[in-house]
Amino acid sequence: METRRHRRGSAGCGAGSVPAPGERADCQPEPDAESGLLSEAPTLSAGEPAARQLPVNWHMRPPQRQVPSRGFSRAGRARSFVSRGLLALAAVACSHPLPSLPGGNPPSDRPTLPPTYRPTGHMAAGDVFVHLFEWKWTDIATECEIVLGPAGFKAVQVSPPQEHSVQPPTYPWSERYQPVSYSIARSRSGTQAEFVDMVQRCKAVGVDIYVDAVINHMTNYPSPGVGSNGTAYSKYDYPGLYGASDFHPPCTVNNYQSAANVQDCELFSLPDLNTGLPSVRQKIAGYLIMLARLGVAGFRIDAAKHIQQVELDQILSIVDSTMTAEARPIPYYVLEVIGGAGEALSPRDYFGEAYGSGGAADITEFTFVGVGDKFRGIGGQHISQLNPTGPPGSQFSPAAWGLMPADKAAVFLQNHDTQHDCGISYRDGNVFRVANVWMLAQPYAYPSILSSYAFDCPAGNMMGPPSDAAGNTNTVTCAASLETATVGQWVCEHRDPYIRGMVAFRKLVAGSDINHWWDDGANAIAFSRGDKGFVAISREGVAVDTMIMTGMPPGTYCDILTGGLAAGGTSCVGATVVVDSTHALPLHLGPQAAIAIDAMTRRS
Repeated sequence: METRRHRRGSAGCGAGSVPAPGERADCQPEPDAESGLLSEAPTLSAGEPAARQLPVNWHMRPPQRQVPSRGFSRAGRARSFVSRGLLALAAVACSHPLPSLPGGNPPSDRPTLPPTYRPTGHMAAGDVFVHLFEWKWTDIATECEIVLGPAGFKAVQVSPPQEHSVQPPTYPWSERYQPVSYSIARSRSGTQAEFVDMVQRCKAVGVDIYVDAVINHMTNYPSPGVGSNGTAYSKYDYPGLYGASDFHPPCTVNNYQSAANVQDCELFSLPDLNTGLPSVRQKIAGYLIMLARLGVAGFRIDAAKHIQQVELDQILSIVDSTMTAEARPIPYYVLEVIGGAGEALSPRDYFGEAYGSGGAADITEFTFVGVGDKFRGIGGQHISQLNPTGPPGSQFSPAAWGLMPADKAAVFLQNHDTQHDCGISYRDGNVFRVANVWMLAQPYAYPSILSSYAFDCPAGNMMGPPSDAAGNTNTVTCAASLETATVGQWVCEHRDPYIRGMVAFRKLVAGSDINHWWDDGANAIAFSRGDKGFVAISREGVAVDTMIMTGMPPGTYCDILTGGLAAGGTSCVGATVVVDSTHALPLHLGPQAAIAIDAMTRRS
């Protein structure tokens, strides 16, 4: 089906039809349920300030096709290729100690954006979001109402909603990252009506929806094939959407020292969209605008590193300008950009995205994943090395670890890539729990929690979500605990008391520094967040008993991690913590355990 183009001269849709604040634009194209695109794709007019112009004939620059072969390294890669051309977002391996981010720049003949950015404010606000990986729309809506809203989660990242390839008999999770069209009429997670209902129900309880947006490429397997909504396609032919001329000439991403190779060639044989073409940018922007009009509040841009910075900025500027013209909120963006030593492109090269059009884009900070190795004790590491005031080279701080600024980074201990590379996960039990307590207690960045399903690793790292023989995803039924989750069962990590309880803690202590740091020189630590909250964390294999300064007002507190304050506020659901008149407490921690208290859990 051909997409109708925007008619600049049509009534109510001209360049001068920007509505006054609070008013809706006269021209409100609706999404086409079949194509997933706007019936009239938005176009930036000449006077719109957000547009960044490419050099003349920029998109006609011949791609670098003859490049030196480079072996794939696990370090710094978040993609691995498996048999039959499946895309597996699987491998991120942090070296020990954690590497600093590279400072490489693209070649001088490629336009770049200034390294400036607009803070999103999520870090300062103490926000946390959860990624409900491969959940159905109906289950997410219910989870917002019964768990996420009451717990204080800011948002849910959902799996890519567009029509995707279907890959029987295994139906791997990677098929969601191989688009067939931009229709959201039907994906493995449900229908468009169910998606809209999810957005509305989550928003009603204060939870935003972030969509994982796959806009760098289309699909390569099977080819030819039929998508999840019945669309027939082949690798370079998507009727009514893209044809062969909309893709970069075939070449392989195999030289990360070349920005052109990384951004204009095919990542693991996936057909690479030529975002240098205005028509391609308009269609991608139309997809994002359609979702934003349905109430989607933000986007994770998958494989953003493989899209030229200026071209990605132009796409986001179309979205932002359209939202502004319609008096709608500008979306939040988080860009997947993975750094690697000596590479031509680094996360910092994407700091300027969406800035000119009034937006703000965070970047995925994969270096942060190395914290999990400290909690697992890999290479002799220990968690006292997270001391923010310790000797140079050992403490946790953006400067010491080469991390991005706190108000620019989106962080996680695991995401759907690293989990499938057998990084820290639910399998680590209490170690996983206390690691998440630390991530949510410390002030750096905008953290997220992955909530997924159980699988064998590495043997089953391509396994799709719990489903029937036809690939239909099962309704979520959570395992009783991390330890009892069995293969093919939903784990629901975000519901664990150690994780769920820390979401409100983080928001309450936002803006407070780390004070009263204590550690045993190995694997027990404690610190306060001003006088608003206090945590103690142990990865030791034995009990920890000591007298420790908390900085908290004297009184009796209820441990957040074992249930907090009971209804009525006069008793504790779980453990009681007493802070004496000197602001100290007698700390008694079992092996691989933690406690957390804050001003809202003070009983007396």
